[in-house]
Amino acid sequence: MQIRHRNPDGTPRFTNALAHETSPYLRKHAHDPVQWYAWGPEALARARREDKPIHLSVGYASCHWCSVLHEESFLDEATAALLNEHFVNIKVDREERPDLDRIYQTAQQMLTQRGGGWPLTMFLTPEDQRPFFGGTYFPREPRHGLPAFGALLQRVAQYYRSHGAALRQQNETLMATFAQINPPPADPALALDDAPLRALTEQAQRSFDAQHGGFGGAPKFPQPQLLAALLRRGAAPRAGGEPGLQSLYMGTVTLRHMAAGGIQDQLGGGFYRYAVDASWRIPHFEKMLYDNAALLALYAQAARATGEGGYADAARRIVAWANGTMRDPGGAYYASLDADSEGHEGKFYVWDREAVRAALTAAEFELFAPAYGLDEPPNFEGAWHLYQARSAAEIARRTGAGEATVEASLESAREKLRVLRESRPHPARDEKLLTAWNALMIRGLALAARALDDASMAEDAAGALAFVRRDLWRDGRLLATSTAGQARLNAYLDDYAYLADAVLELQQVRCRADELAFLRELLEVMLAQFADPAGGFFFTSADHETLIHRSKVFGDEATPSGNGIAARVLIAVGHLLGEPRYLEAAERTVRSVYPMLARYPLGHASMLLALEDLLEPPQIVILRGRQPAIEAWRRELARAYAPQRLVLAIPADASDLPPALAARAPRGEAVAYLCRGPTCSAPLDSLAELRAQLEA
Repeated sequence: MQIRHRNPDGTPRFTNALAHETSPYLRKHAHDPVQWYAWGPEALARARREDKPIHLSVGYASCHWCSVLHEESFLDEATAALLNEHFVNIKVDREERPDLDRIYQTAQQMLTQRGGGWPLTMFLTPEDQRPFFGGTYFPREPRHGLPAFGALLQRVAQYYRSHGAALRQQNETLMATFAQINPPPADPALALDDAPLRALTEQAQRSFDAQHGGFGGAPKFPQPQLLAALLRRGAAPRAGGEPGLQSLYMGTVTLRHMAAGGIQDQLGGGFYRYAVDASWRIPHFEKMLYDNAALLALYAQAARATGEGGYADAARRIVAWANGTMRDPGGAYYASLDADSEGHEGKFYVWDREAVRAALTAAEFELFAPAYGLDEPPNFEGAWHLYQARSAAEIARRTGAGEATVEASLESAREKLRVLRESRPHPARDEKLLTAWNALMIRGLALAARALDDASMAEDAAGALAFVRRDLWRDGRLLATSTAGQARLNAYLDDYAYLADAVLELQQVRCRADELAFLRELLEVMLAQFADPAGGFFFTSADHETLIHRSKVFGDEATPSGNGIAARVLIAVGHLLGEPRYLEAAERTVRSVYPMLARYPLGHASMLLALEDLLEPPQIVILRGRQPAIEAWRRELARAYAPQRLVLAIPADASDLPPALAARAPRGEAVAYLCRGPTCSAPLDSLAELRAQLEA
C-alpha cells in the first residue's frame, strides 16, 4: 500500500473510509489526502445533504493509468483539497462492481462520443447519481489535448453551480437514450437461420492478419470468444461435408503466433492482457485471470482439434502459472498481476542481454539468443522482452545440433532464467477471489483435463468449485467476491451463467449428483432473478440495488456475454434433463438479439454459438455402468474434438440423480444412451457401435 503522507511517528497523516474495504484496489487509496468513500448509502446521502456533485473514479488494481492518476493527482494535497471542497468522492473497483462500471462507461461514451476505459472519471448529480460530465485519465498538467485535472475540477464545480437547469435537461436526454439501449421484446414469429454464423467467418476474413494472426492492427487483443467460435465453425461439417477450413485456419494461425509471441510469458507461462504491436511481440504486461482462463480452454481445444503439441504446451504453461502464482490456499484463484514493478511497466519481465549471457553457459546462450530474439536490437525501452524468434527445429538446422539437444538446452536456459527472475521484486497481486473469474478458470481447467487427459487439472477445478460452494454460496444465492475470508456483494448474471457453464463442463470429466443439483439451483436463481419475460437476462438481479439503468449485455467484451453463456447452458441442460422452461428461456434470449447477430457477428461470438446450439441441438451421450468401463469409454470419446457433444459418465451405483438421468438405467459393464434434442437412439452396448452412431 502506497502511503506518501506520514506523521512524525510514521503513522499515516490521512485515513479515509476506504480503510474499511476489502478490495485491495480500494485499500490502496485508504491513506490518500482525498476523502474517499466506497459506493454506498453514506456517500450518496452526504452528496444529497450537502448538494455536492459526486466525483466517481472507477479503476482496478492492475490498471497502469489508474496508478499514474493516483500518483499524480490523488496523492497530491492541492488536488485533493479541490476534490474535498467541491465534491463527494467515490472510488469503485470495477472488478467488484461491474454493474456501476458498465453504466457509467456507457454514459461516458454517450456524453463524449469517445471510447471508454480506465481510469474512468465521472461527475454525477447528487440527488439521482445521473452523470453530467466525464472522461478517462486526466493528467496533472495539460498535455496531449487534455486539460489539467485540477483546472478541470474547478470548471466542473462552477458549471454545476451555474448551469443546474441545463444540466438536468441534459440528464433527461441521456436517460431517454439509456431507455432505448436494451433491445425490443423477442419476436416469436421471427425465423432463425445460420446466416449470422456464416457472416462471422466472412467478416473475420476481412480484418484477418494473415502474416501475424489476429484481427486488425495494433493494439491486438486475444479475443478468445471469437477464436473459440472460429475453431468450432472450423470443425463443423459444411456444404458437401467439408469442414470450414478458413475458420480453422484463422483460429489456429492466431493461436500459434500468440503462443510464440511476447504476449505469452516465455519463461513463466500465462498470457499478458494484449499486445501493443501487430506481431504480438510486446505486451501490456498485466496478467488477468479471466484472459488466462479463456485461453486455457481455447489452447486445450486447439490441441484436441489439430493434434499439435504446441497448443497443449501453452495450455499446460497457463495451468503451471496459475497454480504457482495465482492460487489461494483455499483452492480458488486470485484476480490479477500488475503490469508494473518498482514503478516501471514490465520491469519484472524484461532482460539485459549481458545478464542473460552471464546466467547461462556459452553453449546455452549460443542457442538461446537466436531462439528468443536476443541477437536482435532491444525491443522494449532499451531492454529485451523475450519472444520465440525461431523454433527449436530452425535453430537445430542452423547449428547442426539435434532438435532434441536444442530443446533440452533451451529448457535448461529457461529454468535458469526463471530462477533468476524470481529474485526480482514481483508485480503486485490483486488477491480478490471473484466468482465469475474463478468460474471461467474452473471451466478452463475442466475442459483442459478432458482434452489433454490430465486428471490433476480436474482436481484443480474441483478444488476451486469447492471453494465457491463453501465460501461464496450463501442461503441459496451467490456472492460476487471474497478477500481475506470476507465474502460480499450480490452476484451478477455473469457469476451465475459462468459458474453453471463450469459445473456442466466439470461433469464431463467426473459426474457428481450433488454438483448436478447445484447446477440446477444456479439456473433456477438465474431464471427467477435475472430473466426478462420479454427475452434475455438483465446483468443485475431483481433484488439488486436500484441504479439509474438495468442493463442487458449481449455482446462479448473482455469476458464472454453472460446472455450468450446463459443461453448455451440452458440449451444443454434443457435437453439433458428434459426441461422445457430452460429451452424456452434460451430461445427467447437468442430471439431478442437475433437482428444484431448478422450485422455485428464479430462482437457476438458467444451468442452465435448459442444460436448454433438452438438450430442444431448438441449431441448428448449418457454412459452408465461400472466405473472402470464407462471411464474408458469417456476417455475414448474425449479424443475427438466435438464441441457440440456432451458426455456424462454416470456410475451404476450413483444415487439422487435427476429423473431424466436416472431413467438411463445401467446394464452390464457399460451402456450408452445417445440423444440429439428429443430424439434418442436405442441403448448401445459396445463402444464401436457408439462411435459408429456418433459418426453417422
